[in-house]
Amino acid sequence: MSANKIYTTITKLANNDKKMLAILVDPDKQDFACLNKTIASCNNADVDFIFVGGSLLTSGDLAKTVRFIKENSSIPVILFPGSPNQITNYADGILFLSLISGRNPEFLIGNQVVAAPFVKKSNLEVLSTGYMLVDGGTQTTASYVSNTNPLPYDKPEIAAVTALAGEYLGMKLIYIDGGSGAKKCVSLEMIKKTKEIISIPLLIGGGIRTPQAANEIYLAGADVLVIGNGAEENRALITEISTVKKQLNNASLVKN
Repeated sequence: MSANKIYTTITKLANNDKKMLAILVDPDKQDFACLNKTIASCNNADVDFIFVGGSLLTSGDLAKTVRFIKENSSIPVILFPGSPNQITNYADGILFLSLISGRNPEFLIGNQVVAAPFVKKSNLEVLSTGYMLVDGGTQTTASYVSNTNPLPYDKPEIAAVTALAGEYLGMKLIYIDGGSGAKKCVSLEMIKKTKEIISIPLLIGGGIRTPQAANEIYLAGADVLVIGNGAEENRALITEISTVKKQLNNASLVKN
């Protein structure tokens, strides 16, 4: 994949009010028979990206998972690493995350320093991403492992200015996440306020389990929806949310 192709695609679509869908695959939660079905659903549903990674990797094999996806799909695979060792050159790109919602220096810059030379040696497209955890109604693995407090659910202005600070620091993307297993989605007000104040693409994940929720989150300002647990529990959700995405994009095309 040519340099900056993924980021160019994301920004071009976002600037033209086109919505995108990413499916998150956690290697710890997938056997290859189930993964093959998920990949087929992604291929048929015109999914834009497949993210691979997790807060912890205990039994899964990141490299084998990415290779299997690449062998069965042409959808760009982007690493969503939970630690510096979640890097493989089989992927197309990597979300180079800084947990800007927390105050743990290891997740703001420490782990990134460890990972940087390995990423440099790879052919991965690097996507600098301001990552923000929001209270989704339960403690998530990400908040526990990172030893950080998530942003308050009912304080959208805090999320908005945190995202703006991330943009001013040079982040190319902002990713607001309720975390794996979130009981509720990122609030629509938080998405709206954040989208109003930043000028870079906005990714939203966590707790999205219905096409109705996806539609509301897209309309609130999300450029990319990231579906993880919801797709694991109900693979049909991939097609259902893709249909929502296509309808909104078609409406945007008519409007423009």
